[in-house]
Amino acid sequence: MRLTDTEKAVRREIEEWQHADASMASQAMDWAMRPVDWAVERTVSPDTVDRLAERIHDVLSTLSDASEWTFEDDDILDAAHERGLPADTVSELRSQPLDELDALARSRFRQNTILAALEGGGTGLGGAALIAADIPLLFTINLRLIQQIGASYGFPLRGPMFRPLVFSIFNVAASGGREARNEALREVSVAAAAFANDLDYKGRVSGTFRDQNRHLPREIAKALVERKVGQTLPLAGAAIGAGVNYWFTTQTAEAAYMCLRALYLDWKERR
Repeated sequence: MRLTDTEKAVRREIEEWQHADASMASQAMDWAMRPVDWAVERTVSPDTVDRLAERIHDVLSTLSDASEWTFEDDDILDAAHERGLPADTVSELRSQPLDELDALARSRFRQNTILAALEGGGTGLGGAALIAADIPLLFTINLRLIQQIGASYGFPLRGPMFRPLVFSIFNVAASGGREARNEALREVSVAAAAFANDLDYKGRVSGTFRDQNRHLPREIAKALVERKVGQTLPLAGAAIGAGVNYWFTTQTAEAAYMCLRALYLDWKERR
């Protein structure tokens, strides 16, 4: 099906995002974390950094429907009805105009970024002892956010089969890199083809399901660990925990927003 002029403009916006340098938020975070990185290098042992990286990797490797209990389809459908969008199921939202779905998706941003910041600030008070609790909570909040944005465009992303797509979005959020965006949009294209042809989505990477999920958790952990380890610093842990969680969730929201708009457009063009 042909795209409207509005949808073509969104396609160009996504392409600009795909090829752009790191976002202003990522650049600002890099600048703000420089003194923290300096302090971490001098006060935090390499063993602590390694344990944190392993913890992030373990959480991501077992990520499935951990956030399903926090999100119900009715949450999105009720919000859609409030905006005058008639739909009895999430999938029916695909028939609605993209600009309306964009507004619905954006309405999920604030509640999740604030929740992540509050959670990070609270666990940051406990230093290294509470980082073990912080990491699963952070990724649960962000998985919930990705699922909510996916549902806003009519795509329920529940179940472990969507790990490759979810991981690719997390990788964009953690790294902010251009290559991560390219990889994520290639994954989106595979998912769109599956939805358009009523096929099971299996991810773009060849090999077993386990093989598909080894690489990205390691990359995400490597990108995030240096920032999370700053929570172990005395006195500064709460502020760093809140700031890092807010930053990561904001980046997840942007990456999911762009990727799942692209999923909607790719799906529509393939119909």
